[in-house]
Amino acid sequence: MTATTPEADRRLSLGPAAARNLATTTKTRPQMQSITPRWLLKMLPWVEATGGTFRVNRRLTYAIGDGRVSFTNVGTEVRVVPQELAELALLRGFDDEDTLTALADRFVQHEYQPGETIVSHGSPLDEVVLVAHGKVAKVAPGEYGTEAAIGGMADGDHFGDEMLAGIDRNWPFTVKAVTPVTVLTLRADDFADLNGRSEAMRRHVQDMLAHKGKPQNAKGESEIGMSSGHDGEPPLPGTFVDYEISPREYDLAVAQTALRVHTRVTDLYNGPMDQFDEQLRLTVSALRERQEYDLINNREFGLLHNADLKSRFQTRSGPPTPDDMDELVSRRRKTKFFLAHPRAIAAFGRECTRRSLYPEGTTVDGKVVAAWRGVPLLPCDKIPITEAGTSSILAMRTGLEDNGVIGLHQTGLPDEYEPGLNVRFDGITEKAVATYLVSTYYSAAVLVPDALGVLENVEVAR
Repeated sequence: MTATTPEADRRLSLGPAAARNLATTTKTRPQMQSITPRWLLKMLPWVEATGGTFRVNRRLTYAIGDGRVSFTNVGTEVRVVPQELAELALLRGFDDEDTLTALADRFVQHEYQPGETIVSHGSPLDEVVLVAHGKVAKVAPGEYGTEAAIGGMADGDHFGDEMLAGIDRNWPFTVKAVTPVTVLTLRADDFADLNGRSEAMRRHVQDMLAHKGKPQNAKGESEIGMSSGHDGEPPLPGTFVDYEISPREYDLAVAQTALRVHTRVTDLYNGPMDQFDEQLRLTVSALRERQEYDLINNREFGLLHNADLKSRFQTRSGPPTPDDMDELVSRRRKTKFFLAHPRAIAAFGRECTRRSLYPEGTTVDGKVVAAWRGVPLLPCDKIPITEAGTSSILAMRTGLEDNGVIGLHQTGLPDEYEPGLNVRFDGITEKAVATYLVSTYYSAAVLVPDALGVLENVEVAR
């Protein structure tokens, strides 16, 4: 005998729970939380890299050694890595480890607190200064009796290496600590003493000075001789455009995965949605997310690591202010867009609100986005945020015609599913599992250095 509940005795019609057994459910496609707008992939012009390699030919550039140096520390004692001293202008390419080690030993460590002066305008330029940790600001006397901010520097930057060339001059600016700063300094007397003892270093410095003296334009490119404003028939200078001997080549990188689907699943459970299509859709989305991550963070071709050091700027006070964004956009023509972490965009919005500024948005690809000076400010969560709460903001000019930043791919692949991405059937195992190899090939190239700028050490947590 089956017991019944009072509710069942009183029911006058079929209940919802039983009725659902006969109903067809309305369902969504499989959702994926990690899918983002992928603005970088949308905004980059994509160029064919036939043969899997793209070569960027440029005019010969004489600019030498403008890199950053690295340091090691034991407790609070900081030391420059000797080999990294080859990043200084006149030591670029110098590889005598014994001499570099002896030179590193002569650097002296100093600590400064915020507001303290590291070097003063007008005092003798008699030392090289390496910023080991912290942020400093460069200021100079302005035309109207006030200080003019001319830039900032942070970990790994250096200044004063003109001293190595024996140039007798005074500091053209004042450098002050913005945060607690650790610097290493090398006095002119110490360098002269070591340079006098090392024939290899002395010969290297002389060769570099001779190289640096060749005619070049403001960008460091070999000069194209010409004459203008003349009268009569003076002899015109002969010239030619010199090219880099070893131009950079970009090889296409690859992101791949093996998608496995049991044949029983694709045979029996394909309604109302195709199981293989949904598996492939989500797999392709994940590969595209990895592609955008690599375009930003890969050490070989990622934009954060390949921005020219002269195109890297520091914030004035930490958070991204309108002044910082103006500095970033003014350093290149035809800036196409900014790219920033959503938290960095929020930090910039707070700074605008603090100044009672309310920038108008703009429309990109049918969507309203934030903008500054009419340049779209696009979100990208692939730009990292450090444990200290700092991030970076990128600004770029794009396209082959404008000597900008471009994406690289190759289309027309076998079994191509999307441009630059293919799906190849890789067989069925003895367990009836079908395997598909999903691959996408990509890279990015900065055609000329000023096409890409980076605002570094942007505080997003203040």
